[in-house]
Amino acid sequence: MVKEKVSVQNLSKSYGDLLVLDDISFSVKESEFLVIVGPTGCGKTTFLNSLTKIIDINGGSIKLDGEDVDPKKHHLAYILQEYSTFPWLNVEQNIAYGLKIKGYDQATISERVEEAISMVNLENHRRYYPGELSASMLQRVVIARAFATKPDVLLMDEPYGQLDLNLKYKLEDELLNLWEKTKTTIIFITHNIEEAVYLSDRILVMTNKPTKVKTELINDLPRPRKVSSQDFVNLRNEVTDLIKWW
Repeated sequence: MVKEKVSVQNLSKSYGDLLVLDDISFSVKESEFLVIVGPTGCGKTTFLNSLTKIIDINGGSIKLDGEDVDPKKHHLAYILQEYSTFPWLNVEQNIAYGLKIKGYDQATISERVEEAISMVNLENHRRYYPGELSASMLQRVVIARAFATKPDVLLMDEPYGQLDLNLKYKLEDELLNLWEKTKTTIIFITHNIEEAVYLSDRILVMTNKPTKVKTELINDLPRPRKVSSQDFVNLRNEVTDLIKWW
């Protein structure tokens, strides 16, 4: 039986009189690739910020491995839409940053950095600084830094939203390869329905504010997925209709 990794129960979050998250409950299995979709501004990012304790919740609970989530104890990696590399650090130093913050010894840091650099094919750019890298390489550095920490859960908030289509597909395939190798639990937010169908094991569809879970869809399309296949198109249209009609 697959272990439950993340459990969200009756989660609510308000900003003054504005109720954003309204009694949300769902779970994420270990090694699952969960994609969350919903209307723009419905509170998807608010949920990720709640999970990482960037913001406090008003009610309910978020548990990781059966315990209240605690960034000081649990290994959470968070990849944003904006590039979050440090311009004064080179590729190696950027990837090592999270490991240093976590207090790993130098031998472990060096081993993890080498492994991560190899996974994202940046061996020949290890001494480069962010200002010398392409958009694709910048995103690889961020992803390598996240995977280097071997996170309990990897959170991704529209990480490819600003990239052109060809580059986005390439990076999505690289992410899937890393996920299949590492079996990392991933929660991925996107407004792109095709991306959700391409990546996910399961799709969580959210309503508009006050946000609830409208439905969830199991995505058992075989991998690698063909965006032109009829089954892919059918699922994409189903998700689109769920978001479009309220």
